[in-house]
Amino acid sequence: MEMTAKIHEKFVSLFSESGVQYASAGRINLIGEHTDYNGGYVFPGAIDKGIVAEIRVNGTDKVNLYSLDYQASCSFGLEESDAPSEQWARYIFGVCRETIKRGGVVKGFDAVFAGDVPLGAGLSSSAALESCFAFALNDIFGNGIDKFELARIGQSTEHNYCGVKCGIMDQFASCFGKKGSLIRLNCKTMEYKYFPFNPEGYRLVLIDSCVKHELASSAYNKRRQSCENAAAAIKKNHPEIEFLSDCNRLWLDEVRGEIPQEDFLRAEYVIGEVQRVLDVCDALERGDYETVGELMYQTHFGLSRLYEVSCEELDFLNKIARKMEVTGSRVMGGGFGGCTINLVKDSLYDAFVSEARSSFAAKFGHEPKIYDVVISDGARKL
Repeated sequence: MEMTAKIHEKFVSLFSESGVQYASAGRINLIGEHTDYNGGYVFPGAIDKGIVAEIRVNGTDKVNLYSLDYQASCSFGLEESDAPSEQWARYIFGVCRETIKRGGVVKGFDAVFAGDVPLGAGLSSSAALESCFAFALNDIFGNGIDKFELARIGQSTEHNYCGVKCGIMDQFASCFGKKGSLIRLNCKTMEYKYFPFNPEGYRLVLIDSCVKHELASSAYNKRRQSCENAAAAIKKNHPEIEFLSDCNRLWLDEVRGEIPQEDFLRAEYVIGEVQRVLDVCDALERGDYETVGELMYQTHFGLSRLYEVSCEELDFLNKIARKMEVTGSRVMGGGFGGCTINLVKDSLYDAFVSEARSSFAAKFGHEPKIYDVVISDGARKL
């Protein structure tokens, strides 16, 4: 049975009437990693995996939720003191509260939801959940909140209710995603532009290492600090800059002797990555997917050697991609585990996936997971 039908069946069995269904998407980021908090460009797209929810206003001041994936229910009120203890429910409670804080109306409702975004693969299942409910509540209660603010509602939910100081990219992609297009977002100005992504003869494949190394959050903060240190040093010579993304390589070279080597390498990666996003956009407008792929390999090298957020498993998957002549491959997301994103010719697909599975299992003792993704629409009413 399809996910939408399962949700509907459960909704009717719990609440004895029908609701309205809404959906939102997980996301990939083709290129532009660790550039968001440096005021640079990111280049995400919504994917064909996400969250679907059926919702109906219930005439009370209580929210009644059922998660099909967890097979668990939760009810809460809409005051700040009503925060639920269940982590999965806090995402939805946060969206309700952040909507109310912005002057929006939220009253009691019933909802059943489920998702097919693989958890822990770096595809932003939490952003998909937030965007689905932010969009749905805005529509149901006629609040007229614009899409940017809906993305910010999701981001504020992470900050204020889930303890994650994330950037805006994930929620932005979930709200603004468009089938057959990637979105270049300038994280400093919030200007964005759609670029066509119709790679005929190629597929986007995620290979999930199924590992998550513990240092991810502390290492993330450390790298953020390195970038801020480098930007501060450059700012002394070039006071007009605000973020590291405003700097060029020459300006970084000027301060090489004044900052630790580690900070220099981190900044070198970021400045290069900002330019790679622009180069990928140019290549896509020409339909040149080979150049796109080569730039993905350059990003992986930078993330592995300069930014040092890769790990043995991800470097191994990247090497297999090179060996099999895959067009492009890189670690996707924060690093230290998770997935590689690969741009693969249709003709190579079967051989590549088979080689990745068998070689990885032989070396690390477990098979990686394979996810094919298609660039799709973001938050919407079904």
